[in-house]
Amino acid sequence: MANYPRYAIYFTAAPGSALDRFGSALLGYDAYGGDDLPFPDGLPEDWRNLTQDPRKYGFHATLKAPIALADGKAESRLAAACELFADLARPVPVIQPVVDAISGFVAVVPAEPSAELELLAAEATKAFDPFRAPLSSEDRARRNPDRLTPRQRDYLDRWGYPYVFEEFRFHMTLTTRLPAERREPVVAMLRERFAATGVGPLPIDAISLCRQETATTRFRVIGRWQLHD
Repeated sequence: MANYPRYAIYFTAAPGSALDRFGSALLGYDAYGGDDLPFPDGLPEDWRNLTQDPRKYGFHATLKAPIALADGKAESRLAAACELFADLARPVPVIQPVVDAISGFVAVVPAEPSAELELLAAEATKAFDPFRAPLSSEDRARRNPDRLTPRQRDYLDRWGYPYVFEEFRFHMTLTTRLPAERREPVVAMLRERFAATGVGPLPIDAISLCRQETATTRFRVIGRWQLHD
């Protein structure tokens, strides 16, 4: 089984929107155009290192984690499935986005839980799973299953990803995992920058299909579909 290309279903902010510009600039990468971007002024000297991991994925929130396609599945069929998924009538979640720490990372997260958002993520987990190639032993080991809870291990083995359903937490990652002494000042700095964008209530109103060609390349958005309520 070929491990690449890999595909993921993400929420990405509308291209050119204030949220898109905020996250893409901080990561130094535009996942729509595939271009490197200059970092804004006034960031810590080691900011490139602090954003190394999320830069590979682009500014996004995961709805269906990266997968290799199963035998007999094609990118065109996955794109068609994205279109069908987006056309299904469902409540469009709306969140109040804030900057906060989550599991040691700094990210844009909802200020309050959203049942509609959790339902959207659960539906995406199920809808796109038929396209997923079985998890390889190497990929499973990379998830450090010994560090997962029993339920997370069950989800990893059934769905290829441990953080689904009750374990799902919407987040648009801005940094790698930071040591505790770095986390608080980075959160404070990014909250100030985020407030200056004027971003208010955020509809989670689209899904994006993203592709990673090889292990050394970054994810790029190759399609985006508006959701319908």
